[in-house]
Formats: sequence, C-alpha cells, structure tokens
Amino acid sequence: MKRRQFFPIAGAAVASVAGAQAKSKPNILWITCEDMSPNLGCFGDTYATSPNLDKLAQKSLRYRNAWSNFPVCAPARTTIISGIYPPSTGAEHMRSFTHLDTGQRMYPCYLRDAGYYCSNNVKEDYNLDHTGTVWDDSSNKAHWRNRKQGQPFFAIFNFVITHESQIRKRPHTAVHDPAKVRIPAYHPDTPEVRRDWAQYYDNITTMDGMAGRVLRELEADGLVEDTIVFFYSDHGSGMPRSKRWPYNSGLHVPMMVHFPEKWKHLAPKDYKAGGTTDRLVSFVDLAPTLFSLAGIAKPAYMQGHAFLGPMAAPEQPYVYGFRGRMDERYDLVRSVRDKRYVYIRNYMPHRIYGQFIAYMFETPTTAKWQELYEAGKLNDAQRKFWEKKPAEELYDLENDRDEVNNLAASPAHRQILERMRKAQIDLAIRIRDIGFLPETEFHARSKGKAPYAMGHDPALYNAERVIRAASRATQTERPKNEEFVKDLADADSGVRYWAAVGLLINKSNPPQLKKLLQDPAVCVRIAAAEAIASVDTDPAAAMEVLLEYSDQVKHGAYTALLALNSLDSLGDKARAYDARIKALPARDPNSDDRFAGNAGNLIRRIVSKPRGH
Repeated sequence: MKRRQFFPIAGAAVASVAGAQAKSKPNILWITCEDMSPNLGCFGDTYATSPNLDKLAQKSLRYRNAWSNFPVCAPARTTIISGIYPPSTGAEHMRSFTHLDTGQRMYPCYLRDAGYYCSNNVKEDYNLDHTGTVWDDSSNKAHWRNRKQGQPFFAIFNFVITHESQIRKRPHTAVHDPAKVRIPAYHPDTPEVRRDWAQYYDNITTMDGMAGRVLRELEADGLVEDTIVFFYSDHGSGMPRSKRWPYNSGLHVPMMVHFPEKWKHLAPKDYKAGGTTDRLVSFVDLAPTLFSLAGIAKPAYMQGHAFLGPMAAPEQPYVYGFRGRMDERYDLVRSVRDKRYVYIRNYMPHRIYGQFIAYMFETPTTAKWQELYEAGKLNDAQRKFWEKKPAEELYDLENDRDEVNNLAASPAHRQILERMRKAQIDLAIRIRDIGFLPETEFHARSKGKAPYAMGHDPALYNAERVIRAASRATQTERPKNEEFVKDLADADSGVRYWAAVGLLINKSNPPQLKKLLQDPAVCVRIAAAEAIASVDTDPAAAMEVLLEYSDQVKHGAYTALLALNSLDSLGDKARAYDARIKALPARDPNSDDRFAGNAGNLIRRIVSKPRGH
C-alpha cells in the first residue's frame, strides 16, 4: 500500500514566505520515544539512568498528568497526526487502514502552508492514508538542517530502542541490576520478569543518549534560543498489561516542554524552568497546541484543546483512553482519568484480559506469567490478567499506583464512579464513537465514504442508540433476556449485534436468536452464532456460520477476524472442526503486509490450544 507522497518544494515561494515569517514563528523540535512510562530520573524514578533528559527537565516544564489516548503505537500516532480521536475516524484498531474525511488534513500540512519545513525521522505508522504532501522529508535522513535558509522548522526525532521488541532482544549485556528493579503488583516476581524490566531500563538509558545527541546538534547549530523543545513517549511501558491496556500504566507518558527566553510569551502562566504542572493533557491536544504556537487557527473538526500558546484553551476535567482490536484480537475498552482516579469500562467483559496475541507472547514475561497462572501459583492481583473482566473498574492512583484494587463496587466511591461513567458515555456520543460497531460493520456502512463521515451521519449511525445498547448488554447488573429478545428485531444492526452479545454473556439461547444466523448484517450473524454455539448441545448450524465467515479471502480480513475470535472462544467445541479451521487461508493477498498475518495467528492458536482452553 502506498502511504507516502513526495513533491518538490516550490523553492522561491517557500523561501519568500519563510523569510517573512521566520522572525515571528518559533522552531519546534519533538524528541520522542516508544513504549515508555515516566521512568526517568526527572520524573522521580531513582532506578532510571537518564542524565540528558534530566538536564533538559531542569529548564523545562514537566507534565505530571500527560496521557497517550491509546496504549499502542499506530492508533496513538494516528491521534496525534489527525487531532481527532481515532474512534471517530475508524482508525482505533491496531493496524487498520482508512482515510480522513474531505477537508480534513494531517497537521504537518497546515504547518507547511504556514511556511514551516516539516521533517520526520522516521516512524509514521498511521492508520490513515496521507492527505497530500504531509512531510517535506520523512526518512532516516530527515533533519532541520535540510530546510531553506531562514525557514522555521518543525522536526521530529523518534527513537525505537525503548520499543517492546527491544525488551526481549537477546543477547543483551545488562547494565541495570535486575535484583533492584521494582516489580508492579500485577506481575509475578521471577527472574524472567526482573530481567525484562531491567532491560527496559537499560534501553531507556540508551535512548537518553540518543536524545542528548539531538540536543547537542541543536546547540551546535546555534538554534537553542529559537527552538521550543518537546519530549514525550508514544504510550506507556512495553511490558504486558501496560502496553495495549488503557490503564494509567498503559497511557501515562513522560512529557516536558522547554521554552527559550525568546518564546516564553507562548508558555503557560505556570511555566517555570524545572517546574511541574498537574494539568491534564493528552495526545489529541498536540496538534491544536502546535497550531497555537505557530499562530494557526485550529480547524473546527479537531477534537483536542491547545494547552500552550495564545490560543490555549481552559483545562479539561478529563483525559480519555481507548482499546480496540490489538493485532488479531478484538476488544472494546474505554477509560477516563481525572487527576486522581482512573475509570475503565469493559464492553467485552466475556473476553479475558490476556487474550493470546502472538506478538505479545514473544516477551518472556508474558509466557512465564501465563505459565504460573496455569500452575495456580499467582496471587489475586497477579491472576486477574488471565481471567474475564468486570464491566467497570475504578482505581485511586494516590493510593494504588499499580491499579489492582478495583473500587467500582465501593459504596464510598459511588459518586465518583457515576461521574466518570457519565463522562465516558458523554464523550463517546459527542465524538460519534464508531468503535461500538464491529470493524467489518462500520466499513460496510461507510460504502466508500470516510468512516468519520458515516459516523457523523445520523441516518447511517445512530450513535446514542448503539452506545446505549452496548452499555445495557455489558453492564454488571444483568438485564433480563426479554430485553435482549426485543432488541433482536431492532431495525439497527448495531442494536441487534449488542442484543446477541448480551444473550451470549447471559448464556441464553432463545428461539429468536436462531433467526439471526441469516441476518443481513454479517456481524450480527457471527455474534448470534457464537451465542448459540456456546450453549447449544447441537451447535452445527452456528458453527457453519463461523467457519464460513472465517475465510478472509472470501469475506475480508475484518469479517474473518471477528469469526475466528468467536471460534477461539468456543474452546473444545471447535475441536471437531480442527481440520477445516487449519485449512482456512492464513493470509489474504489483498491485505497490507502489516495486517496480513493476523488471521493466520488465530488459526494456528485455535488448532494448537490444549483441551480445556
């Protein structure tokens, strides 16, 4: 798939604009890394070794409450590049491919219009197609030094050494002592876990050296006084239950911003060199913040709020997190954070937290953690990851930094729970969260339109009705089957889908459910088939539906993944069909390479699972 376009700069025009604007616009440098929580000395982590970033922090403002909106890279970067929450654009799933609506552009396009030279070194990994020429240079040679003389620049340098994949890279010469690492309460304390955590910290030190090199280049070029510098990570630690999970452990990132004296008028009122702020900020705010610093009006469709510059908005009361499909595994989780509490809403509580994801299981900690669970050697906090989820979770970060003491049922916290539950629902309706439709369904409804346009068309997506149906189907206090039976006949396929999910959770198989095996919407057929097969003593008809739609060459990858996830959930009931499952196409030649292996991962998982799983 082509995802990048490059065109020559109109040299004379750009040089003219740049010359006129250079004195009135700051240079902006982003130094970013991957898969790292605030594990730096300057954020109070005494185990970390990070002298360069600690030095930058001494002249910067540190954000104590900065969140990525997604706990995995592609949707997180998609949030930044668009200024829109990905559940609005259909881009919430890991490695999903869609496009923005007409009139919407990626933020560097606006910066380039304003005369900026925009360089990206080097990762993109967006779930959205490019909107024209996005970067002047996006490559491993991209650098502010390649701009026209006098032209203001926006430059990104991203370091992958802290990525999840580098935690498990062997051989590795240890620097940090594994015996001294802090193990979070949800992880078992084993040599494998200690080694992975220690290697994570080793990689942070290496990344810190890379960041120092870029800062020295800025100084050597005499640009320190002309450049606003940001540092942040794309989401939390790459260790399991941080990465991929919209807890604070997966979304809390280090962020700092340095303003040189020349540009301090653009800094917030509480800016103090070496200081901190508890302002809530998240990635959806970054594009509007850039525009405020550069003197560009924020497009109305962008959903974030500037937190720096003359167009800074008032502080928002919450930041929001999301989880959708992670590689081959479907899930639907939404989270909300204020300055003390984190609220988690699990819309697929019938799926366990630690669903098998092939890539995640390459980390030694993950495999060892599951092994100990199977052996019955974990405590309550450690077991939770391998079991089904509650509908709601609430954690007090002041007293429970590892988020293991769920307060959702606490009478003393009832008002907090209700307040944050309302905030989650209100945002979902406001942004027209199309993640409440299965991935195959929202693409079918879009019919060539941008999913954003579909989601904002009430005739195509009644967001409030579908979201309310999802809430009803998956809430802690179970509705009676009669409510779901009524919804099975609803005109909206989204409502019918959630009615079938509600019956699946209730382990109920009313006669009306069988009619949905011929439903016009494929997602409804699949949900009904799983619900029937999970409890019926003769599930043959339901199994045939799941087997048919598990063929990605015939029905597309999104449909196949939905059906394969259902087959996998049926455990031993799928055993009689092992030969047919094994014969399913493991790859779709029409899929992007980054996506094409997902169905194969599930097929191999289903046919290789031990009995009883």
